[in-house]
Amino acid sequence: MESFLHKLKNITTFIFDVDGVLTDGTVYVKEDGEQSRAFNIKDGYALQLAVKCGYNVCAVSGSRSKSAIFRLNSLGVKDVYMGIHTKIEKIKIYLEEKSISPEEVLYMGDDIPELEAMRLVGLPVCPADAVEEIKAASLYVSPCAGGKGCARDVIEKVLKIQGKWMKEDAYSW
Repeated sequence: MESFLHKLKNITTFIFDVDGVLTDGTVYVKEDGEQSRAFNIKDGYALQLAVKCGYNVCAVSGSRSKSAIFRLNSLGVKDVYMGIHTKIEKIKIYLEEKSISPEEVLYMGDDIPELEAMRLVGLPVCPADAVEEIKAASLYVSPCAGGKGCARDVIEKVLKIQGKWMKEDAYSW
């Protein structure tokens, strides 16, 4: 745990998978084929707070959910990449374009497509209900499941250890 806590001090960037991390992985399909997902409001608060505090916040997903883009953009997350099937390549490009060192990155994933990306970054983490291979690759397993506060959990930990949690200007959306 000490290694995990030490790594929190260096985080400047959060990268999240969407389905299974920012949502519980459930996809609701309407009769017309339109899909929707549920997002956790506490995760949303933490995401917008991380953006306000100057962190890079990014979402990378294999899905093409327009509603996910809308939700994340409304929280101030502008780096949202959907329909990405080779996440490691997109993440390498993102880090290079923003001059971010992999050691500064906390990546949260829940399933096999995230494994390569998690091996790249300094702080690979996952929700409580991630698959076993992802748990084994993670330095921290959140006690919260995907879409049930796991993003809030890790963002809050980083902000607290860096002294940015509960600042007066952070209370409002």
